[in-house]
Amino acid sequence: MGYLEFDKTELVNLENSLTKEVLRTNRAGSYSLTTLIGCNNRKYHGLLVCPLPQVDGGRHVLLSSLDETIIQHEREFNLALHKYEGDNYEPKGHKYVTEFYTNPIPTLIYGVGGVVLKKEKILVKSEPRILVRYTLLDAHSETKIRFKPFLAFRNIHALSKANLDANTKVKMVDNGISSCMYQGYPDLYIQTSKKCEFVSAPDWYYNIEYILEQKRGYDFKEDLFVPGYFEAPIKKGESIIVSAGLSEIKTNTLKKKFDDEVSDRTPRNSFENCLINGAAQLFLNEGKETRILAGYPWYPARTRDALIALPNLLYKNETPMIYKSVLSTLISQITNTLASGSTNLDDYADCRSDVPLWLVWCVQQIDKQYPQYDVWKEFGKDVKKVMNLYLEHKISFRIDENGMVYNTSDAVANTWMNATIHGRPVMPRNGYAVETNALWYNAIMYVLDKSKGDKTFGKKWAELAEKVKGSFVATFWNDERGYLADYVTYDYANTQVRPNQLLACAVDYTMLDKHQIKAVLRVVEEQLMTAYGIRSLTPDDPRYVSHYRGTEEQRENAAFNGSVWPWLYAAYIDALAKIQPRMIESLVNKFLETFEPEMRTAGISCISEMYHGDPPYHGKGAISFALSFAALLYMKKLSNTFAGETAVEAKPAKKAAAKKEPKKSESKVKVEPKKAAAKKEVKKAEPKKAAAKKEVKKAEPKKAAAKAETKKASAKAEPKKAAAKTEAKKASAKTAKKAEPKAAKAAAKASKKK
Repeated sequence: MGYLEFDKTELVNLENSLTKEVLRTNRAGSYSLTTLIGCNNRKYHGLLVCPLPQVDGGRHVLLSSLDETIIQHEREFNLALHKYEGDNYEPKGHKYVTEFYTNPIPTLIYGVGGVVLKKEKILVKSEPRILVRYTLLDAHSETKIRFKPFLAFRNIHALSKANLDANTKVKMVDNGISSCMYQGYPDLYIQTSKKCEFVSAPDWYYNIEYILEQKRGYDFKEDLFVPGYFEAPIKKGESIIVSAGLSEIKTNTLKKKFDDEVSDRTPRNSFENCLINGAAQLFLNEGKETRILAGYPWYPARTRDALIALPNLLYKNETPMIYKSVLSTLISQITNTLASGSTNLDDYADCRSDVPLWLVWCVQQIDKQYPQYDVWKEFGKDVKKVMNLYLEHKISFRIDENGMVYNTSDAVANTWMNATIHGRPVMPRNGYAVETNALWYNAIMYVLDKSKGDKTFGKKWAELAEKVKGSFVATFWNDERGYLADYVTYDYANTQVRPNQLLACAVDYTMLDKHQIKAVLRVVEEQLMTAYGIRSLTPDDPRYVSHYRGTEEQRENAAFNGSVWPWLYAAYIDALAKIQPRMIESLVNKFLETFEPEMRTAGISCISEMYHGDPPYHGKGAISFALSFAALLYMKKLSNTFAGETAVEAKPAKKAAAKKEPKKSESKVKVEPKKAAAKKEVKKAEPKKAAAKKEVKKAEPKKAAAKAETKKASAKAEPKKAAAKTEAKKASAKTAKKAEPKAAKAAAKASKKK
């Protein structure tokens, strides 16, 4: 079997196959997501899901599924699968599935009698369009194939219900139809590469159930509309491609388009390639801007997540010059928010007190990892502007007299621990948050280091840095407990054991000494460490929740009160590097070994957002999460470095490519004298080689004589060794006899005492 393949025994077992999801995305923001066997069990599942800014700015399920039927001798074999009320699965097409693999694209093989059908899916890279190719690999009789589209036309967070407002009519287009169920939506074009007969048979399919939504405590029943079906004969070896997109396509170009898209994909034939592909799926192009989605299937682009993930998502993925587009977008958002002066705290939802500091950290990390690209030269002025705006901000947070950052409100989630229940934050963390102030000091020191020579700027910020450093340890360090408080207000210090103190140890410019870092890591290792990452709260705490499950309220409470977060392991490794760098290699490789089986567990070739706090550590939350991918790619980069592999260099920027190269003729002329000189050196070396060979031959007799002497000496020593062994045996026997009476007496005394 290949790297990501599943056989019939795994596929027909619904308890297994319905827990595994296959995700594909494109740069246009579209995605296709379903289970291994094509049975949708989330409201977020769909064959074609697209962002529709003209409707409500969200993503929408347009084409929920495409059901296939094979027809031979007037008998129909439906290959689809839906769940209906009462645990009824129809039409049980999964029993015909024989194989699934992902390389180079998701592929299902069906076997029905003598018919073998291959189904392949691919999202077009730069437009909202899904292509599905059906190839008849084997058949011994005349065969027909039927396609039945199930339409939803609704937001990913909603569900469709049969209604009289839906437009159930379709228009005929080249080899297909177009449908627009509701006003404001674009037309969906469903076309085939081969002329197929479309039979109009409009109907609603009622109460299709999504079991994962039921478990999550949401509405889970949906009605889907079917306008009719396509039908065509298909011969052995023939392929038919079905296209679904937001624009009409020339159907005679579908074969070439499909082949071109496949050739442009990185194969998923190794753990590293799966990580690289997974990271690439998170980038989104919106006009001239590039964004990073926090995760699939429900998260939008979030500033904090993008800044933490970006440096490591770039590893072996695209070109580091992509950071320009991402950073430009994020810097613009942060600058505009800080400069707005808005007094509405909701306006700062994506720019809480730590977010501008993560921006500086992000620039710092790209500066370290890709020094050939002068990121400071590109964005240094913007970073300084953000720092000055940050210093003057007084609404959602402020800089106190002691130089530290103080979150002013407990009505909002002030840090990455941003879960809310009924509009209230689970973890407000108002006051001085430990990682925010660690990031604040790190940002000041980095900007100071990059601004050497700017005396005016340097003096002001250097004095502030000393203030922060003097206040930080006094505010957060608990000498008795040997770790840092999580957050501190003017009259309260929260001393729960949480992972945020790890970030204070991990930043490049830390305010802690090695003894303090060692003490923090000891606490983390003893109370928060798991094989899958770092717990969000110690199990010793009464608020600890061991498993992420149940209703929305229960899940939100569990997320930051026990759930394990893989991305925090990167901070642990960075902190450990400061005190015990020799331990890192084995820990990094062990972490990677733990996660490789995850490629086949929840999201195929994906890494989940979080894991249960207690075993078994099942993936939870989003099935594909930017921060998790970033952490694993960071580990992979370190592992490759330890192994001596040379990291793949990023593609040079276009400007760099414009450098003049020497003409071929000039290059050859310059090289020839070097070659001639090298030949002369080789000739000079020949006599020396010959002399060396003679010396080796002379030494041979001496070596032989030495070996003979060694054999004689060992032969003489053998009798002595044997005699010594005999004496040792006699001595041990005497000792044993002497010991027996003593042991008997001791046993007798012990029995009397009893």
